[in-house]
Amino acid sequence: MTQPIPPSSPPLKAIYDVAAPAKLNLFLHITGRRADGYHLIQSVFMLIDWCDTLHFELRTDGQISRSDLGSSDGAEPLPAEDLTLRAARALQKACGTPLGVHISLEKRIPAQAGMGGGSSDAASCLLALQRLWGITLPRSELLAIALSLGADVPFFLSGGHAWVEGVGERMTPIDVPAAEFLVVKPAAGLSTQSIFSAPSLKRDSETATIEGFTANSNYGLIFGFGRNDLQPVAQDLCPQLGQSLDWLAAQKLEGRMTGSGSAVFAYLPHRMEIPSAPGDWKIRKCSNLEAHPLAGW
Repeated sequence: MTQPIPPSSPPLKAIYDVAAPAKLNLFLHITGRRADGYHLIQSVFMLIDWCDTLHFELRTDGQISRSDLGSSDGAEPLPAEDLTLRAARALQKACGTPLGVHISLEKRIPAQAGMGGGSSDAASCLLALQRLWGITLPRSELLAIALSLGADVPFFLSGGHAWVEGVGERMTPIDVPAAEFLVVKPAAGLSTQSIFSAPSLKRDSETATIEGFTANSNYGLIFGFGRNDLQPVAQDLCPQLGQSLDWLAAQKLEGRMTGSGSAVFAYLPHRMEIPSAPGDWKIRKCSNLEAHPLAGW
C-alpha cells in the first residue's frame, strides 16, 4: 500500500493561469532502436511562446475532474481521457494524498503537430499539483512518472531548452540564441505511431555531439543543424506537410518539420510581414523562451 507523503506545506485552494509552452525540435536524428521497439533519438528541444493555459481548483473529496474551456484558436475538443487526467491520477497515487483537483484547460497548441502540447500540459499538471496539494515528490520519482506518461514529458519538467537523448529521458541543458520563428500547422495531422512504424524510416543516423551543435555559433548554422529523420516518411503520409514546406520556401524561408509533425517551422533571420495562412492552416510568429514559465517549481 502506498504510504502518504506528508504535506510539505498546507494545500492551496486554487492555482490559476499556469502556462504550458510548446516546443520545436531544431533537429531530430534516430540513432537506433532498442529491443523493446523504442527508438533512440538525439535532438534539441526548444521552448516557444505558443502556450496552453491550465487552472487548478482543490477538491477535498479525492476526485479528479477536468473541463475543456475551448480555445480562441479553434483547437479541437479535448478527448475524454487526456494526459492531464492521467498525470493527476499518477501523482495522486504516488504521493497517497486524499486530495483531488478540478482542472480547466484552455487549449491553444494544435494536436498532432509535433509540438508537444499534451506532454507540456501533463508536465505543468505535475508541477502545479505538487503546490496545490502541498507535497514534494523526489525529483527522480517525478521524472519516472513523467516518462511513464510519454517520452516528451520529462523535457517539460527540465526548465529550459535541452539536448535530448535516449528515448527522451536523458537531457542536458543547452543555451539557444534568442530568435523568432514562423510556425505553420496545416489542417491535416499525423499519427506518431504510423511514422515510427514505417519500414522506410531512417534509424541509423550517426551520433552527433553537443560540441558539434554549439560550434555552429551563429544563428543560421544552429537553426540549420542536422535534419529531422521523420520528415521524409511524414511527407509521404501527409501531402499538406510538403505543401507547408513549399509555402515557407515561397516566403524565402528554410522550413523543417518539428517532432513527428505535421507542424513545420522556419527561423526568421529578419523582421518580415507575416502572410495570411492558406485555407484553414494555422500560422504564428513565435519567439523562443529564456526559460520554462514554471522553472523553479
